[in-house]
Amino acid sequence: QVQLVESGGGLVQPGGSLRLSCAASGSIISMNAMSWYRQAPGKERELVASIRSIRSSNYADSVKGRFTISRDNAKNTVYLQMNSLKPEDTAVYYCNAHGLAFRGDFDSWGQGTQVTVSS
Repeated sequence: QVQLVESGGGLVQPGGSLRLSCAASGSIISMNAMSWYRQAPGKERELVASIRSIRSSNYADSVKGRFTISRDNAKNTVYLQMNSLKPEDTAVYYCNAHGLAFRGDFDSWGQGTQVTVSS
């Protein structure tokens, strides 16, 4: 009922930057938290950052000071600005959103976008 489409992944050198975007579409009445997760090969999926409002966001310790999450409520879109990227940031990044749609509560995931940090 609610679809998430991510974009913005790619290959970047250490120290570089990328900006991920995730747009939600569907019969959305209200959006609660929007989040970014990542999963590296052989590792569990982990929360990278989450945002409920401008004043309410949280980050994994490993990305604090380097990544910034933001959202455009009018567009139901969440962004992840990633600076000072490190090889250990290499992973598939997934967008997650939950809220209320016409058919009821939703908890949706995007298809994932690959981020590779390598020289």
